[in-house]
Amino acid sequence: MSKTWRPATQLVHGGTLRSQYGETSEAIYLTQGFVYETSEAAEARFKGETEGFIYARYGSPTNDMFEKRMCMLEGAEDARATASGMAAVTAAILCQLKAGDHIVAARALFGSCRWVVETLAPKYGIDCTLIDGRDLANWEKAITAKTKVFFLESPTNPTLEVIDIAGVAKLANQIGAKVVVDNVFATPLFQKPLELGAHIVVYSATKHIDGQGRCLGGVVLSDKEWIDENLHDYFRHTGPAMSPFNAWTLLKGIETLPLRVRQQTENAAKIADFLAEQGKIAKVIYPGRKDHPQADIIAKQMTGGSTLVAFELKGGKDAAFALQNALEIVKISNNLGDSKSLITHPATTTHKNLTEEARAELGISPGTVRLSAGIEDTDDLIEDFARALAKVSA
Repeated sequence: MSKTWRPATQLVHGGTLRSQYGETSEAIYLTQGFVYETSEAAEARFKGETEGFIYARYGSPTNDMFEKRMCMLEGAEDARATASGMAAVTAAILCQLKAGDHIVAARALFGSCRWVVETLAPKYGIDCTLIDGRDLANWEKAITAKTKVFFLESPTNPTLEVIDIAGVAKLANQIGAKVVVDNVFATPLFQKPLELGAHIVVYSATKHIDGQGRCLGGVVLSDKEWIDENLHDYFRHTGPAMSPFNAWTLLKGIETLPLRVRQQTENAAKIADFLAEQGKIAKVIYPGRKDHPQADIIAKQMTGGSTLVAFELKGGKDAAFALQNALEIVKISNNLGDSKSLITHPATTTHKNLTEEARAELGISPGTVRLSAGIEDTDDLIEDFARALAKVSA
């Protein structure tokens, strides 16, 4: 039955396990370990001859429900829930690489993601080449005999560049490499990387999946063979496991994901159109607008816009700070995907560790601001921006 359910139904009922008490809401199994009726039963469990849980670092009934629900939504065979989005990214990349291997990554990445491939991986003898991922020719030129992983975000953080996932996957398949896609900005509702040919998808569940500022979480999704051969042992022995309490919180959040994302996207689109008409704004980038530089790719691989808007104020950092400080409803925060509208200045927060030249390459100027639209009334948000812009010097 679950295979025929549509996403909104899957996100309420998918993967649910009920105890003998028949609880309505999923149970939280806050246990570190599990007991066995006999020594022989314990031996069989550890040998993998019988199904069941062994230790909460490996998995628990609550985490299992979250993983199964995410698999249904993403169209994946298997998944592992992690303690944070960065735990998911790091595990997905490092679990399949060894010294001497090579990563090709789009340069437009969240600051911590870029640190993993540009700084951490080379410490273990794994080379990395950063490219402008918008041009497929750059991916092809960067390939070496050692290339094993392609890594990208699409849309990117914070400038909302879009990368041709199917095109990158085609190149990867020609050399036997794996494509890892961070799909946070698109959400699993608007983009399906696995259907486009990607091999592994990662999420910071902290963002839209929780969507209410309550807890951290991440998830890695792929086919069962890749999970078993690459991630399974890495996950068990390095311990990036999600807390069962956080898994339960995320299960509650995911039930309302379509409702929240729909309203957030509607708000983002209307705010983007409003900002594009304001004289103090130099540029607006939004995946739902026809003037987006990769509008043709968006039409091929996304079924909706985004909850994020990037825009640049003509007055640089001073104007960006003045705008943010004058907003009343929209809160200053480096988080995103929340039911509350949040705004941040990437050059001094999420991407502050990049050089000025690297930020310029990514299109992050002193006046660049990233908005994560919430679920508030659209008119209230637009009026908030109108009031704040009025306080920004021309």
